[in-house]
Amino acid sequence: MSLAVAKRMWALDSPTLTVDAATLMYGLTGMITIPMPAFLIEHPKGLVLFDTGIAPEAIDDPESLYGAEMAAGLGIAGTADQRIDRQLAALGYKVSDVTHVVSSHLHFDHAGGHHLFPMAAHYVGQGELEFAHFPDPIGAFCYMPDQLQRTKNFDWRVVPGVDHDLFGDGSLIIYSMPGHTPGELSLKVRLASRTFILTGDAVHLRAALEQEYHFPIDHDTKSSLRTLRRLKRLRESEDATLWITHDPDDWAAYGHAPTCWE
Repeated sequence: MSLAVAKRMWALDSPTLTVDAATLMYGLTGMITIPMPAFLIEHPKGLVLFDTGIAPEAIDDPESLYGAEMAAGLGIAGTADQRIDRQLAALGYKVSDVTHVVSSHLHFDHAGGHHLFPMAAHYVGQGELEFAHFPDPIGAFCYMPDQLQRTKNFDWRVVPGVDHDLFGDGSLIIYSMPGHTPGELSLKVRLASRTFILTGDAVHLRAALEQEYHFPIDHDTKSSLRTLRRLKRLRESEDATLWITHDPDDWAAYGHAPTCWE
């Protein structure tokens, strides 16, 4: 019996951050430039986004959203064509065509474009909405109150701490991956040619995965380590490619829009 698959997947071209590498993984030095992508998946039952990247306005004027100090520390680089709405248009879609948005979590670099999709069903991990409003002080800067306010009346659907089969056919599985934040999620995408697991911020760099180093300011480090080990086991059992969202080598290795995976 053939397995159900999603039709196509695009990694949407990405603005970047340039940050102190030690903020991503213990022991690193120097600066590192990392992507902030979103992923678009076409399925017979809907058009799905995994994350929405940075706020479109921040590409042109990050200081207006984040303030001068934070904007300088982030080193945001990108062009107007990398706004998520324009990338969708370049692929022949309107923002209103998106039926489902799956949030790895609600940090500014993953949920900045959520407000563009008011008609979609928005999936979020257990505890993420509450934590976004009352985060730990060490990571509070990653949540943007204005972004949360613009989406407060959306159709939020909480994934209750378990894995969830989005369309009931095994092609898109939302994995509960707590640690970085309480509601961190990853997404398995089974295509005809290949199976990917989009990690979100369950892990930030491939070296951190292999060495099992949690992110320095994770919410719950013990859960983060369990999540890292789970990702490694899923890679084996699902014969899947882990696409680590922020890893620059992964971004360079795997094709992104307009190239698609089928």
